Amino acid sequence: MTGSPRIALVIPAYNEERLLPRLLDTVDAARRRFAGAVEVIVADNMSSDGTARIAGERGCTVVTATIRNIGAVRNAGVRASTGAIVATVDADHRVHPDTFSEIDRLMHDPRVIAGSSGARPERWSLGIAATFALLLPVVWLLKIDTGVVFCRREDFAAVGGYDENRPVAEDVMFLLALRRLGKSRGQRLVRARRAKVIGSMRKFDEHGDWHYFRWLPKTPRMMRNRVSDRFLAYWYRPDR
Repeated sequence: MTGSPRIALVIPAYNEERLLPRLLDTVDAARRRFAGAVEVIVADNMSSDGTARIAGERGCTVVTATIRNIGAVRNAGVRASTGAIVATVDADHRVHPDTFSEIDRLMHDPRVIAGSSGARPERWSLGIAATFALLLPVVWLLKIDTGVVFCRREDFAAVGGYDENRPVAEDVMFLLALRRLGKSRGQRLVRARRAKVIGSMRKFDEHGDWHYFRWLPKTPRMMRNRVSDRFLAYWYRPDR
């Protein structure tokens, strides 16, 4: 490989030895389909299992992130990367084979500042379908989605990366910051709908298919960064 990679994919991970190989299999398939170079960085958040070992054996760059905050873990991975385009994806997802090709295509458009791939669930139920239906209007209105989130490296720096003082919803606030920056330049957010990830339903498996509706009344407090210990446990002490 000569020069910097076109895309840097950052994977924040904590005790993901079970699901990380599944993600990396799909990343390898997407890299083979892409004409450019992709570097993969696993930001290991002090895992007590074999996450870091597996990532190293699979050829990933492994960086240790010591702060127990998802924004800080994502930022640590980006700092260890060199790609012109920065992308992040959670370790329990699986990426589409056209992920890197689609990101590259979209980011060649100077009218685009950033984007996200969106996700389709690995399984469906009535509760999961109702949750997705509840979130879709926000996605359509703001063009903010989950899955693989991507932007140019200089724009990542311009908005200060992910907010390390925010324990949850850091991805939403990151995209909103990019949206504001893009608006000042006449640029927009996009959704890479041709390359949706297969999203893990782990939280639904652990807490029930209707559990999201129990948290819904707390969403305004969450967006104001007022998060209870119980809600922090939901994100930071998963059963894995």
